[in-house]
Amino acid sequence: MVQRFDVGPRLSEMAVHNGVCYLAGQVAADGTQDIAGQTKQVLGQIDALLARAGTDKSKILMCQIFIADLAEFPALNGVWEQWVAPGQAPPRATVQAALAKPEWKVEMVVTAAL
Repeated sequence: MVQRFDVGPRLSEMAVHNGVCYLAGQVAADGTQDIAGQTKQVLGQIDALLARAGTDKSKILMCQIFIADLAEFPALNGVWEQWVAPGQAPPRATVQAALAKPEWKVEMVVTAAL
């Protein structure tokens, strides 16, 4: 059985199947903030979604990060390193990408175990 959360006409924010939680790309609600602020927002949203599924950041299997400007990579990493569970840093990939809205600086896609 697949359990979907916050289903819309285009996507679900999260799906759970076979002990794995899949999150849609998470972006900042407030696009006026700098990369650090947007990263904090996105990580907060990830925490909230994982909690709804009954899991947490210590069980992240993979994180894909899309960043609009690689010059902001160090600031993103600074926030990430404060947030990630100690000793539980997941595999991660970061690429520069044109995001769907120009005010978005970062988008993250997470897969986690339950």
